[in-house]
Formats: sequence, C-alpha cells, structure tokens
Amino acid sequence: MTVSYTLKVANAQFGGFSKLLFRWKGSIYKLLYKEFIVFVMLYTMLSITYRRLLTEEQKRVYVKVAQYCNRSTDLIPMSFVLGFYVTLIVNRWWAQYTSIPLPDQLMCVISSTVHGKDEKGRILRRSLIRYANLSSVLILRSVSTRVLKRFPTMDHLVDAGFMTQEERKKFESLHSDFNKYWIPCVWFTNLAAQARRDGRVRDDVALRLLIDELNLYRAKCSMLFHYDWISIPLVYTQVVTIAVYSFFAFCVIGRQFLEPLDPEQDQDRDLDLYVPLTTLLQFFFYAGWLKVAEQIINPFGEDDDDFETNKLIDRNLQVSLLSVDDMYQNLPPTGKDKYWNESTAQPPYTIATAAETLKPSFLGSTFDMRMSDDPEQSQPVEPSPSLPRMHTPLLNRFLTAAASPAVSLKNFGRSNRAHHHLLRLRGEGSFPSPNARHSEDPESVGRIDEEETEDEASEPPTPGTRLKVPSQLEASRGPQRENPQIQVRQPSNESIDIDQSAA
Repeated sequence: MTVSYTLKVANAQFGGFSKLLFRWKGSIYKLLYKEFIVFVMLYTMLSITYRRLLTEEQKRVYVKVAQYCNRSTDLIPMSFVLGFYVTLIVNRWWAQYTSIPLPDQLMCVISSTVHGKDEKGRILRRSLIRYANLSSVLILRSVSTRVLKRFPTMDHLVDAGFMTQEERKKFESLHSDFNKYWIPCVWFTNLAAQARRDGRVRDDVALRLLIDELNLYRAKCSMLFHYDWISIPLVYTQVVTIAVYSFFAFCVIGRQFLEPLDPEQDQDRDLDLYVPLTTLLQFFFYAGWLKVAEQIINPFGEDDDDFETNKLIDRNLQVSLLSVDDMYQNLPPTGKDKYWNESTAQPPYTIATAAETLKPSFLGSTFDMRMSDDPEQSQPVEPSPSLPRMHTPLLNRFLTAAASPAVSLKNFGRSNRAHHHLLRLRGEGSFPSPNARHSEDPESVGRIDEEETEDEASEPPTPGTRLKVPSQLEASRGPQRENPQIQVRQPSNESIDIDQSAA
C-alpha cells in the first residue's frame, strides 16, 4: 500500500521530519541496505588486505593506485548527472499519475444527459459507464503487474462483472495485432448514438458533450499506453547507473587510509579512523538518489510507493455505478438555507478555532501602506492648460502635428532652421491640390501665415530658402479630409533675383 505521511508533516515543528527517519516501510533504508552492506564489506576486505597482507613494496604500489583513483572521482559529475535524471523521472512519474482515467466527469454527464427512470433507461446508463470502466481495466492490465495478477484472463473480467459473455465473444471476434482497450469506447459511442435516436438523449448538444467527455477519458487511457511503451532512453539510464557504480568503485580503492611513502611525512598523515564516515554518507546519498529513480521510473509495479491501481478500479466502479443509477434524479428536497434572512453569512467556529475570528480579513497589501501625514499631498488637483506637460520630442511632434496643418508646417520649418535657411510660404505649390475645384481655405492660409509670423519674430531670418506649398488647400472639413502636401526645394538664383527685385 502507498505510504502516506501527510498528516505527520501538517504543521512545521521542531524535529518534524526527524520522526519520519525511523519508519521502515517505503524508506530509503529498505531500498538501499543490501547495496550498503556490499559496499561496506568490499571496503573492509580491501582495508584488511592493505594493512595486513601486502608487503612494503606492494603497499607503495597500492598507494599510487589509490591516489590515482581518489583524483579520478573528481572527474565524474555525479550531482549533475543524477540531479537531471531524477528530475526527469519525477516529472514523468507525476504525469503518469495524472493520466490515470477517472470516470468522475463522465458519470456526471451520463447522469444528467441520458434520461429515463424505467428499466431500459437504467440499463442504458449502467452499460455506458461500465464500458468506460472496462476500457480503463483493459489498459491497466497492460501496464500494471498488480492488475494483471488480479485479472490474468478475460474470464476473470467476466466473473468480476466488467463485461458479459456476449461482450467477451464480440471482443475476441475482433482481430487486431494491437492493444484492443479502445473497443469498449467504440461501444460507448454507438450506444450513445442509439440513445439519441430513441430520445433518451434529448438533443445534439447533450450528445456532443457526452462524446467529448468520453474522448477525454479515452485520451488518458491512450497516454498510459504510450507511457508504458515509450520509456526514458535506455542510454541515459545506463549512463547514470555506470556513473554511480564506477564512482564508488573508485571510492573503495581511493578512500582507504594510506601510509606515507616517505617516513619523514609520518607526522603529517591523516588520522586513521578505520571507518570512512564521509565516504559512507556519500554512498548513502548518491546511491539512495539512484534507488529513488529506480523505484518510481515505473510506478505501476509492486513497490511500497507504487500506485494502488486495484484500489482505484474498485473505487471507480463503485462510485460511477452509484452516480448513474441510485443517484439519478434522486435529489434531496430544496428549501431556504440557514442564512436566508442574513445579509452576511458567518459559519460558526469551534472553541479550538475561535482564535481565528480575531484575525483581520486580508484586503490587499497596499491597505497597510503608510501614507504621508501632510494633508496638502492628498488634495485633488484639477487639470489646467497652464500645467506643464511632459512629452518626448518625437512624441510631441506627432501630437502637435495632428492639431492642424499650420502647426505641422511650423514644426517642419523649425526642423530645417538648423541649416540657416528662411522658410517662406508661397501660394503657388509645385504639387497640385488633391481637389482642384476647391478654392483656397482662408482660415488655413491664415493659420499658416500666423505661425510663420511668430517664427520670424522669434528667430532672425536667414535668406536663401523658400518653402513651397500647394496653391489650393482643400476647403472641406469632412471626415475624409486630407492634410496638405508639403515640399521643400532649394531656391534657384532666378527666384532669389525676382524676389529681391519685387521687394
């Protein structure tokens, strides 16, 4: 049975985990004690041989070999190899558990969509949920040794009530080289379609919901099959196993107590403890890590912490039949609840939990923030045009350009003053107006002249450049109005002479 210690660690307390160290079932001691005894025996035999049976010359050779082995242990990345491998195994282990098909959602849909209180309706609902449970039992027989030992043949499934003799004959008459766990799911869909034709399922929406839930259920059965079929690559498992065993093979030789080769270094030699405590702890940690991965790489076996698949089968069948049969339209009477006349419901507390009523409700982290004591900081401020507005130069250009063509011309002219040219507006533009029939817009032209006057007044003019604009601006102000087109040209000598003579 799965070892559960959740209640023991419900509250963090002094020595909370220490109480778990003395449990045997499901413990690391039960998994590792045989390998640990073998490692200790090998280390002891080699230590006795070195201390009592080797000659001085042989000891010198052994010291060099031991030093080489001790240096070689640093070249094996044990933490990286084992850590990544165990993480991969744990994620796969939990994903396999979440892939076990549970009929809870499906039985609720069957009970609410398949109608009929007569015997035919009862048979229909029980048959549908039984087909779903049969599909899960078939797939669990394929992946779990416990379930296979419980139902070794199809006769055992018939005796257990998961299928009838007629269904067994129909099942065995369908030949396929692959696993046939999906056949009861097809029976389910055909029976649901027949119930829709007979009016037991009222509409197509209910039938669609029923089939969708079955597909989710069947998908989990398929995932269990694929997890059993596609394992973690054997190469990776071999690499991790070889790394662990080779590491401790070097430790058996290299972690021995060594006598110094030079008698003058006798005072500097390490303390001979006879028992290598740190090496034994290292073996306990690394080898235990490997045994954890070995135990949960296939959680459908018979280890202490493997999944209780037989208990899940019993629970699923009992709960699902109860839901679709005895509980079908078997509702308790409804009425006013206890808090009908109360605006705020407050369930009672016991004496053991009365202290929790003194705790304030959590309203948000900012409710505890200390505000400034200055009342002026909390005064509201009305937006005013006189308040300065922070805009970036590029954003300010786009914002002001949307106001009117005149403002756009103003900004465009300012960007060209770095060349020390005077921008003059002229009526005749080099580009034709978008609509030649429209006359000039006096208001737009006036805004352009006004902006140019302000610019010339603020900055000294520099002769030599003129700005040409279209001779006619669109007079319409409808939603499809287009902005005037602008072109800047380098003035020629003739135009400069003509302007000077005109002046």
